[in-house]
Amino acid sequence: MTPTSNGYNFESSLANIKKEDWDLCLNDDHPFTQYEFLLALEKSKSACLKTGWQPYHYVEYEKNKKISAICPLYIKNHSFGEYIFDQAWADAYTRHGLDYYPKLQSAIPFTPVTGERIFINNNSKNINKKKSDVISNIITEVKKINVSSLHFNFISNSKYWNNNELKIREGIQFHWKNYNYNSFDDFLKTLSSRKRKQIKKERLCLEKNDLNVKFLHGNEIKEDHMNFFYDCYTDTTSRKWGSAYLTKDFFFQILKNFKDKILLIIAFQNNNKIASAINFISKTHLYGRLWGAKKEIPYLHFELCYYQAIEYAIKNNIQIVEAGAQGEHKLQRGYMPEKTWSAHYIKNKEFSLAIEEFLNHETEAVSKYKKNLEEFAPYKN
Repeated sequence: MTPTSNGYNFESSLANIKKEDWDLCLNDDHPFTQYEFLLALEKSKSACLKTGWQPYHYVEYEKNKKISAICPLYIKNHSFGEYIFDQAWADAYTRHGLDYYPKLQSAIPFTPVTGERIFINNNSKNINKKKSDVISNIITEVKKINVSSLHFNFISNSKYWNNNELKIREGIQFHWKNYNYNSFDDFLKTLSSRKRKQIKKERLCLEKNDLNVKFLHGNEIKEDHMNFFYDCYTDTTSRKWGSAYLTKDFFFQILKNFKDKILLIIAFQNNNKIASAINFISKTHLYGRLWGAKKEIPYLHFELCYYQAIEYAIKNNIQIVEAGAQGEHKLQRGYMPEKTWSAHYIKNKEFSLAIEEFLNHETEAVSKYKKNLEEFAPYKN
């Protein structure tokens, strides 16, 4: 699309942006902001108009028509698949006879992982100032189009979010950190005796049920492995949510074009696959995303999603394991509370003030909650 006189426009598909232009704006190997991952969401119809994730990506150009800035955006007609919960805001709008949907969302669909949301060409100068300008341009667009609000989910806590029109919201996730452990036993030694015994007891599920676990990465992952994982995933989602967000085609798209970023963990019993968890990898992080099992075995979820992830991180010198949204049960397994942030622009002035007051109270509550959680940390000190 030809850029507007302002030098930017909004694209209805990532396919309208060249991969090489996108890559020029990335400065790390974060898996969920890679072109292949986001394009697979669109091409597989996981993130599209029909599913309530209508692409509306911000693209800015220099005078030479080279892309200078990008921000993934989606027009949403619901709040599913975001993990920053604003349904109460939507209910308040409805009670006052107003429409909360559609809204404009900058997020990685179905992926509650902190990362950059605004990407600037690596040759640009004063990148933070450039990012602030992009935020202002997007807010200007929101004021023009039929949306109630603008939301940036799971943002990095950086200075360029200090925009007077944005409200910052805090949340909590649970992350495991690698303090240069040489083995899983090294990690266990840092825990209190009671917690250490509990984890050892839970990990006996492998021996008691004659299970063995395999890590599959890159070319080791075959179609039958991904087929099995998808069966596990749909079994789990049908029980918990009624339907799966991600299509089967999505997983085969990333198997084809993104397998070097995937770690698949599979549990076998008598050489039969019985459970699986999919993870994504960067140089510093292991991101646990989805799991499922064909057979219910006590503690197998903890084993595949938490303990095996820790084992892999220690062995491969990965610094942080992020195991997804929510879950206080992660605390007792070594995953500590960490703050997350989102930024929100509310077009309606009355609601903007009300939400700002709500967020002030919520921020205080989140800080107290984090402090209380830390008092129950499983570590010795």
